[in-house]
Amino acid sequence: MPRLPLHPSSGIGTKSKFSQSIRFVRYGCSNRPFFHIVVMGTKLLQRKPPTEQLGSYDPMPNKYNEKLIALNFERIQYWMGKGVNISKPVAELLGLAGFLPIHPRTYMTAWRNRRDAEKTAANNVLQAKSAG
Repeated sequence: MPRLPLHPSSGIGTKSKFSQSIRFVRYGCSNRPFFHIVVMGTKLLQRKPPTEQLGSYDPMPNKYNEKLIALNFERIQYWMGKGVNISKPVAELLGLAGFLPIHPRTYMTAWRNRRDAEKTAANNVLQAKSAG
């Protein structure tokens, strides 16, 4: 008996000939990056422009120490329904925005930052005691 293909809603996803992904594209000058969040083909030699821009991300803090991000959640949800892949940096960003579950790499980064802050605080206390 032939095996019937599963329906896409069963969670298997669909493989298309031209797979696409939601990823960052870097713009801006050197030492001043700016990223667009776009849907693009994933082929290495594909030189086509992005299919659609879904948002932007400015990683450089402004004068209020804020990193600015703009996202079109409706279009991101639409493309996720189409079965596109999401790159890890974009998945981290969407997790911090509350759209996806928090990415495990976000936790690892927070743990490292906390550990480094504790080490520098301990070093500052030791230096203060030895100086005074």
